This record gives sequence, C-alpha cells and structure tokens, in this order.
Amino acid sequence: MRSLISLLSLALLSLSLLALPAYAQEKKDTKKEPTAAQKKQQERMKDCNERAGLQKLEGDARKKFMSSCLKGEQKGSAQQDRMGACNKQASSKALKGDARKSFMSECLKGEDEMKPRGLRG
Repeated sequence: MRSLISLLSLALLSLSLLALPAYAQEKKDTKKEPTAAQKKQQERMKDCNERAGLQKLEGDARKKFMSSCLKGEQKGSAQQDRMGACNKQASSKALKGDARKSFMSECLKGEDEMKPRGLRG
C-alpha cells in the first residue's frame, strides 16, 4: 500500500514537472503591448534623452533637465535645440555668408549622418 502511494506521488510529481515548460512558454508568449499613455511616455523619454545629448548635459545638470523635460516643463524640440547649438558654434567661429550656410547645413544633419546607414535612427 505504501509503495502504491509512493508510486502515485512520484507519477504526479513527474507530470507536474513536465507541464512546467509549457506553462512557462505560454506565460512568455503573452507579452502585453504598451498602452497609449506608455507609448507617449516612451516617446517623451526618447525626445528628452536626445535633447539632453545634443546639449551635452551630464551628471546633475542632465538629471535636472530630464526631470523637468519629462514633466513637460521644457519647451522646444530636439531640432530647435540642435539649431540653437549649431547657431552658437557658427557665431563662435565668426562664420558669415556661404561658409555659415554650409556649416549650418552640415551641423544640422547632426550625428545621424556620421553613423553608417544601418544604424541611423
């Protein structure tokens, strides 16, 4: 009698262990899509991160900028930030006329143009 109970217990344990991979696979396949609010937050994070990078912010200044940007307190876009940064560089180099236009054009293309085609965002 005791051996029968042991055998049944062992059989049930084996069956439950065999079912675990199927359960884990099912659980892994049920990945949820982000909600509209989550997608909006992800876009805002991406934009703020790009803008902080363009401004070359680091440490506490970056944290402060990211915090206010994610709250929506920072106005403007990454393109506007890039335009301002390029304009400052052109002014500091005292560029005028065609030289300034050429510099601004290259500067506004930004880092994406420096990356290989497959890695551009």
